[in-house]
Amino acid sequence: MNALLIGISGGSGSGKTRLANELAAAIGPDRVSLLPFDAYYKDLRGLSMDERNAVNFDHPDSLDAEMFGHHLDGLANGLDVALPVYDFNTHRRLDDLLILPARDIVIADGILLFAFPELVERFDFKVFRSCPEDVRFSRRLERDMVERGRSEASVTEQFATSVKPMHDQFVEPSAVVADRVVEHGEELETVVAELAAQVDLIRV
Repeated sequence: MNALLIGISGGSGSGKTRLANELAAAIGPDRVSLLPFDAYYKDLRGLSMDERNAVNFDHPDSLDAEMFGHHLDGLANGLDVALPVYDFNTHRRLDDLLILPARDIVIADGILLFAFPELVERFDFKVFRSCPEDVRFSRRLERDMVERGRSEASVTEQFATSVKPMHDQFVEPSAVVADRVVEHGEELETVVAELAAQVDLIRV
């Protein structure tokens, strides 16, 4: 088995995960393994909570690209992989593992997915989801307050001190490697249909 590897990147709140999920649904869930780069943040259990909270999670160093690459290779070669389960509230990996079955197509998504040349070269097709900063911020604010119990002030501060600078330094520049840049305002249904058709062409 030689799976087709698709990478979808873009800033926090850009809609890349939704695009990945919609594309998987259009292709057929039974044909797709969804691989989130977010599951591969490094385990910080050896640090105090103050030290964990001081880590810049928007920098490439916060992610275990080596493990992700091994798992991507495994899926590409028809091997099921055991994904780590990351707790964003405690910044550590849980003891649980999630078994992801190998399928014909792998769709990986992540903010910094294209910031690692060794990962970029593995993908057969790369998509970058572009989105204005104000939209990304409003989505991030809602998500972190609702899902992670954070205050508006803390989310705003983090966006200004790490999310935006790291986006400008690492995420936005990585769009140059994409085969397709999806602009904000493009009709999602149309984009998904186009990408699904592209996948079929590549697989022929």
